[in-house]
Amino acid sequence: MGLFNIFNKKPKRLTTPVDLSVLNTDIHSHFIPGIDDGAQTMEDSIQMISELHNLGYKKIITSPHTMSDYYRNTSEIILTGKENVKAELKKAEIGVEFDAVSEYYLDYDFEKKLDDGPLLTFGNKYLLFEISYMNPPDNLYHIIFKMQLLGYKPVLAHPERYNFWHKEFEKYESFVDKGVLLQMNINSLSGYYSLSTKKVAEQMIDKNMISFIGTDCHHMGHINLVKQVVYEPYLEKLIGSGTILNKNL
Repeated sequence: MGLFNIFNKKPKRLTTPVDLSVLNTDIHSHFIPGIDDGAQTMEDSIQMISELHNLGYKKIITSPHTMSDYYRNTSEIILTGKENVKAELKKAEIGVEFDAVSEYYLDYDFEKKLDDGPLLTFGNKYLLFEISYMNPPDNLYHIIFKMQLLGYKPVLAHPERYNFWHKEFEKYESFVDKGVLLQMNINSLSGYYSLSTKKVAEQMIDKNMISFIGTDCHHMGHINLVKQVVYEPYLEKLIGSGTILNKNL
């Protein structure tokens, strides 16, 4: 075999797809129409939820963005949207359980939201939050401690996508040490975000650091990627690791 073929050989994929029904629940998606950068119409929502249900998910906990300057969603807006989607799912006779929380953006106003509370959580007071892709906020550890002090269990959304930590893997380990749960995007294993993101996601799996898997689905393109990722060996390894909490929700 020539050197070109050695270095360009694709990793072996599974011949049998991973059974996503083992997860039971998806905890990260954007399926409430018209309130963020996810589904824009109810038809979009129902189509994507139906597709995930066909892939084996029995419960969807959708998580629209809450951002002070851009997606100014409130608990009332999100919960009203949830009820509207639930009504449409019932009419369409799609037998999936549907709930909603939020993916809170840790911006200048987030601490006030914590103080005003309560915030939308799933499971045992799990609170999903994200940070800027440009740089980590200066008050990150302070806010994490405050979340915990208030009884929340912080869940950092898609840590593998924050490329400013890709060469400082110990940062991820420090979050786990501080009791922060990590939620990986299933499509990170496809290389969709970047090959570096895929590598870091695999490294986290090797070290049993992931507690939740989410689709982070915004559109049908993401659904189609999930249908390919089910052949990734690292997804099989992650689901078989015993660390994933989705099925307990």
